[in-house]
Amino acid sequence: MTENQSAPLKRPKPPFGVRLAVVVASVVVALLIFELFLRAVGFSFPIWYRPDDVRGYSFQPGAEGWHTREGRSYVRINGDGLRDREYVKPKPPGTLRVAVLGDSYAEALQVAEQDGFTSVMERQLGACPALAGRGVEVINFGVSGYGTAQELLTLRERVWDYSPDVVLLAVTTNNDPVDNVRELKEADDMPFFVLRGEELVLDDSFRSSPTFRGRVSALSRAGRWLHANLRFVQAVHKAQALLKTKLAERRDRERAREDEARRSAAAKPAGPGAPPPQDEARQPAAARPDLANMVYLEPSDDVWRGAWRVTERLVSEMRREVEARGAKFYVATLSNPIQVYPDPAIRAAFIARLGPGADLFYPNRRYEALGRREGLTVFNLAPELQAYADEHKLFLHGFPGDLGNGHWNEQGHRVAGELLTRKLCEQLSR
Repeated sequence: MTENQSAPLKRPKPPFGVRLAVVVASVVVALLIFELFLRAVGFSFPIWYRPDDVRGYSFQPGAEGWHTREGRSYVRINGDGLRDREYVKPKPPGTLRVAVLGDSYAEALQVAEQDGFTSVMERQLGACPALAGRGVEVINFGVSGYGTAQELLTLRERVWDYSPDVVLLAVTTNNDPVDNVRELKEADDMPFFVLRGEELVLDDSFRSSPTFRGRVSALSRAGRWLHANLRFVQAVHKAQALLKTKLAERRDRERAREDEARRSAAAKPAGPGAPPPQDEARQPAAARPDLANMVYLEPSDDVWRGAWRVTERLVSEMRREVEARGAKFYVATLSNPIQVYPDPAIRAAFIARLGPGADLFYPNRRYEALGRREGLTVFNLAPELQAYADEHKLFLHGFPGDLGNGHWNEQGHRVAGELLTRKLCEQLSR
């Protein structure tokens, strides 16, 4: 190497702070591009609920976005935390107001708002002769997962602000008794009522539970804000939810294979002409017995007897409070998927697996018996919905890919709304 030649200069590395800033800026730009892309394609995965120190949780006012877990609909939660349009709280003159209390069937995230049974009722009640010249508002107070206890608290905390003339309790018979007892619900983040003698006593100890305290912490509030305002955060949460769903489905398939292997090993050789054994895993999900399906049997232990007892007392208390306010109170027992599955053989096989004494309409008859004892009007929809499903060979529950399971689809809401309109009109005409 000559004197005039020099070794190539080695560029010094930028300071660590500069390199870190470049990485952070690159990530921010990438996330910004991803955020803009998600908004452009209309992606959303909202958190619909927020902690509530009275009911455990309630709707997040103003939340909106696509619900796609079952069915597909664009959902908006109004400013007062209802899955409904906006209302003024003072009742307009000449208006009949109906407040509907219920759980996910009333909430109806699976269908467009105008297709839910409460909207069907509102449109059709105007034709009731007893309401000639009056406006009609049917206000939806339904929230997924609520039992009768939370519905009673909703009545006390929210419903009376709207001065309803009628309160309709929409009962989901396959899970309301379960939701009303801590031992069956297995939840520590919501209120329950317990019976001390014949007195209903509110147990609101959930407020001090680690689960609820975590949800109202500053960190959780910050997380909900980020989720509400950033679509890429929603995308991450949706990916997590999908992964959990896939893992749960895999566990269910493995459990079904293990159960079938045990049944096959224990089965005796069938005689000539005997039908092949049925694989329970191949039956519609609505036809597989589980905890909630114990409502089709007379309760055989203290926990289930207590669940029914507290449920009936909650309904009675709700009726007493409604009538004390000068409003009318009605109960509607809705349908469960297996009750209206449009194949009598599937329904019969389900009842046979539950064993002696099983009755597909046991919970509905139990509410009817309560009505007879207390002079309470109960609209029992399930038998009529079953007859409709059988006649038209129509699935009222479920959506493409999973017909016959889950919540009401548009047809289920339409038929139920029409039945409720007719029954309510008959009552108002008396």
